[in-house]
Amino acid sequence: MKKLIGLTSIVIGLFALTACGGGGNSTGSDSSKAPEASNQLEQIKEAGVLKVGTSADFAPFEFHAMVNGKDTIVGADIDMVNALAKELGIPKVDFSDMEFNAVLAALEQGQVDIAVSGISATEERKKSIDFTMNYFLPEQKVIVHKDNLAKYKEISDLSGKKVGAQKGSIQESIVKDQLPESQIVSVPKVPSLVLELKQGSIDALVAESAVAESYVGQNDDIAIADVALETSEDEAYAIALPKGSTELQAALNEALQKLIDDGTIAEFVQKNTDLANENASK
Repeated sequence: MKKLIGLTSIVIGLFALTACGGGGNSTGSDSSKAPEASNQLEQIKEAGVLKVGTSADFAPFEFHAMVNGKDTIVGADIDMVNALAKELGIPKVDFSDMEFNAVLAALEQGQVDIAVSGISATEERKKSIDFTMNYFLPEQKVIVHKDNLAKYKEISDLSGKKVGAQKGSIQESIVKDQLPESQIVSVPKVPSLVLELKQGSIDALVAESAVAESYVGQNDDIAIADVALETSEDEAYAIALPKGSTELQAALNEALQKLIDDGTIAEFVQKNTDLANENASK
């Protein structure tokens, strides 16, 4: 009886295997599995959420503010991404706040779909990740303590001085390239740099113009110096994408162009500069 049952089980098993199309064909597909999306844009739309990596210490582009009594990530980049998601028909955006030098690593590791944090689309970064079109070209400014405005007027005045920059940012490269006689101090968070400047731990710091104006507006003891720094297209901001995100890149570029052409991004920058200053005064 046991042999008969065993033989019957084998026959049923072979029949089932043949019926499923798995009879020795290693390329056969399992019809019970849903088909995979053919590109990242389709995957995001199917999931219904756009996962975004950012470093929310970069006012007015991304920063924390109290909104209706709740700590919220806001900023020009945040408004821009929400507008882009709406244009692409993605119902939800999920922002992950992390240190700036971890943002691109999170993107490459697949933890987020895109990265938006005042990221400059440099040639070095383009080797490992893709970018959208540029959406904002910043000027670079030197911030000093207000008492030292007369002291620092030229690049040579910062020779041997401690100059701060956010770790992993384009400003770090600017200090190294344009202020080679200075001592660079790299710090993960911009507010920490501002605090070090106010306390006298560093002599100056380099920041993008809108960011510089925002922090100067919040702190009456620091100011923008007359030191002239060069600006290049490599410093323009773009959205970072995983390598090979062709469809997502094309869709974002089309939506971005609309926001640039109608002046929406410029409005977002001004709106959030005012919000950052208002939030700091509370």
